[in-house]
Amino acid sequence: MPAATSRKRPRKNARTALRFGRLAAMGTVTALILIAGVRGSWGTAQHVMLGKGREQGTMTVTACSEERCTGPYRPVSAGSRARARVTIEESAAVRKGRTYAVTVKPGSGEVVRSGPAGLLYAWIPLGGALLLASVVVAGGLRLTRAAWVMAGAGLALLTAAFLAL
Repeated sequence: MPAATSRKRPRKNARTALRFGRLAAMGTVTALILIAGVRGSWGTAQHVMLGKGREQGTMTVTACSEERCTGPYRPVSAGSRARARVTIEESAAVRKGRTYAVTVKPGSGEVVRSGPAGLLYAWIPLGGALLLASVVVAGGLRLTRAAWVMAGAGLALLTAAFLAL
């Protein structure tokens, strides 16, 4: 009899170790996905969210190439100066001939969209990361409610950005 009980303990301990390993691995993958989403968003979002003290104005898009659009910049904030030509990334958020509220990146002639549309556009990588991480949370961590919340938040962010642009 004692031999039979000693066999069950190592199996139970092995299962516990494997479960802990799976949880640790999937938790790490989830954290890395979310960190990558925040990092991908923060490069643009910081200029939009922390716009106080930065040059703010409007840009009228006059020309677009494969990667960049250019146009004149008119200041709105105090201390900002007009520029004949600034650049913005060419994307779904920018159309030739339209005027956009923008914030100038410090020390450059580059601008990013500001306002609600610019803020939502800046956080699109996080929305995608939330959707991807929700799959890992549901499948790897088996936390379906948390996964649905993450997926809903990611989908809401992406939908709001699509509608705002």
